[in-house]
Amino acid sequence: MILPIVGYGDPVLRKKGEEISKDYPDLKKVIADMYETMYNAYGVGLAAPQVGLAIRLFIVDTQPFSEDEDLSKEEQEKLSKFKRTFINPVITKEEGEEWGFNEGCLSIPEVREDVYRKETITIEYFDEDFNKHTEVHDGIIARVIQHEYDHIEGVLFTDKISPLKKRLIQKKLQNIIEGKTRPDYKMKFVAKKGR
Repeated sequence: MILPIVGYGDPVLRKKGEEISKDYPDLKKVIADMYETMYNAYGVGLAAPQVGLAIRLFIVDTQPFSEDEDLSKEEQEKLSKFKRTFINPVITKEEGEEWGFNEGCLSIPEVREDVYRKETITIEYFDEDFNKHTEVHDGIIARVIQHEYDHIEGVLFTDKISPLKKRLIQKKLQNIIEGKTRPDYKMKFVAKKGR
């Protein structure tokens, strides 16, 4: 089922997610619905708060980035196969140089800005079957994970841009709060119920 994506300004996007257990109600369905919702909106990641759930869960599928001609064949190959469900994740290490990349967010349509993040991360998490993993990722995969991880910490990518850039996008952010933006996927805005 395609869920409405919660728009900028909704308090759920500012909540720190709660850890969940394998007994979380309808967990498999929640995850399946999140994938369907993400693909419908042409996203590469989606966190539970973006569908109104303040829990520590996000999904990532970097396949769309694999079509980027500027990347090496090896990087394209890696991106084409990276699909994961992260439950109760903890980033234990962020290392390397900070590098900029133009980020967007399904909860903040029509806004894209350069965000600087560390290039390599170590993350511990449980998959959808509650098997524990510890992995090291770098490049675009690390960045997508960091972006989604921020969501379960109540942080948005717009928090990581300069005050000047923030002022420049203020009107766009206000339009999202008021439901005056029209992305081609289902959204739920603070000022309106549904779309």
